[in-house]
Amino acid sequence: DYAEAYNNMGTALQEQGKLEEAIEAYNKALAIKPDYADAYSNMGVALQNMGNLRAAIVSYNKVLKIMPDYIGAYFNIGAILKATGDFDAAIASYNQALKINPGLAEAHSNIANAFREMGDLESSIASYKEALKIKPNYADAHNNLGAVYKLKGQLDAAVGSYETAITIAPQFTEAYINLGLCLYEQGDLDGALNYYDKGIKINPHYRDAFNSRGMALMQKGD
Repeated sequence: DYAEAYNNMGTALQEQGKLEEAIEAYNKALAIKPDYADAYSNMGVALQNMGNLRAAIVSYNKVLKIMPDYIGAYFNIGAILKATGDFDAAIASYNQALKINPGLAEAHSNIANAFREMGDLESSIASYKEALKIKPNYADAHNNLGAVYKLKGQLDAAVGSYETAITIAPQFTEAYINLGLCLYEQGDLDGALNYYDKGIKINPHYRDAFNSRGMALMQKGD
């Protein structure tokens, strides 16, 4: 199957960072097999990685014309639309994925992220909670939910979310630092320093952790 061979060649070239050559290979696959959804999808990823976002969306939409239930295309379109600030359209794309599979925790989480960037914090919280109903051990969603609670000034709720994220993922550096920041805002400097130190132990290159630790030490007078 020459079409599959060209598609595989495109994937190999893409993995080597040779994106333009990869796109040429995908086009050769599509010249042989015009309804090759995987080739359009792979070409969309290559175009997306090149920063050619409009062309990437065109490619993903061609996938959906061939295979309307191709969930990955809706996710990729949603990611592009969110990155370009078209949050309503991004949410609509993730909702299309949820119509196909309502059990996609990641889709609810991505919708929540978009709502957060729009400043609609209540809708963001509701969407993270939907994600967590489906996938209770979703550490990223707990961490992001904590960030929204913190934005709302609900620090106790934020602390609870960060603690849950750490329980699920004990190597989750960002959650340790976020928990430290909450405790710092609550005036618990020793608690904040404890979590900054734990985060730094996991990832000694986390610059924000050192900055936050320095602020807490200055506040303590150490």
